[in-house]
Amino acid sequence: MNYLAHLYLADNDPDSRIGSLMGDFVKGPITESLPGQMRKAILQHRRIDSFTDQHPIVQQSKRRISPRFRRYAPILIDMFFDHFLAVHWDDYASQSLESFSGSVYNALESRQTALPPNMQKPMYYLVHYDLLLSYRSLRGIEQALRGIEGRLKRPSRLGEAIRELQDNLEPLYQDFTHFFPLLIQFSAIDQNPGP
Repeated sequence: MNYLAHLYLADNDPDSRIGSLMGDFVKGPITESLPGQMRKAILQHRRIDSFTDQHPIVQQSKRRISPRFRRYAPILIDMFFDHFLAVHWDDYASQSLESFSGSVYNALESRQTALPPNMQKPMYYLVHYDLLLSYRSLRGIEQALRGIEGRLKRPSRLGEAIRELQDNLEPLYQDFTHFFPLLIQFSAIDQNPGP
């Protein structure tokens, strides 16, 4: 899952939300200097990614990607599922996406200098370009893919992969609607393990 899904699944406090984003930027052992909620959210991010990557529905979604972009299927499915979450946000959340995004942006701006150095520029970009709301449109997803393309070491033409979403919109949306409730359930159990 990409930024929006991780934020949605995080606890409802700034440290948890920031930690849910840090999972893509903090590798290896998690430093004890981070607040407890951030550490917990980073671990949750890793478990969510593992669950997602191995799930049969997500594997099916990746197979829907044409051979030209198949090597980037994990990135594309993460982005496409965030698109579906943004478009259908009101089906999953009582708070509007505008309000939710604003609270995330405020938390990031108030802690910008405390973020790991490799996270500061992407989070500035996230806030400055209002990426979470932009995920609602195909144009926003295309721009996000072009941004990822610019960070990849080898040429990918990833921005052109928006066609993969356009050509597979209905089956990918069906995959999302079947998978996302399972991910919500997994995340709830993961945060509140039994005895």
